[in-house]
Amino acid sequence: MNNKEIEKKVVEQFQQDENMMIMVFAQWCVNHDLDPVELYESAYPSQPMHPEHRKTIDDVTVPKEEAEDIDTASVLSVLQLFGNTDLAAVVEEQSRKNKPSSD
Repeated sequence: MNNKEIEKKVVEQFQQDENMMIMVFAQWCVNHDLDPVELYESAYPSQPMHPEHRKTIDDVTVPKEEAEDIDTASVLSVLQLFGNTDLAAVVEEQSRKNKPSSD
């Protein structure tokens, strides 16, 4: 493999991994009755979500009744792995809001 081919493979792998992160985040949102685009844009108000990411969300999410449970800690780990710490903070805040109080 030459350098161009290696670079292309690295970029393709990153894009696949990024799509997986988007899928995990978006499905977690759907499972918790949250809008993934709205959550993203609250974390990054000056950075609208990229149209390709919106398409990924539309293509890969399923109704929560059909979805597997996604642990919040897993979502936070994946987001932080990709440097989305602001989004992870918003997810964590929403998770705390959605937990039933123990009163």
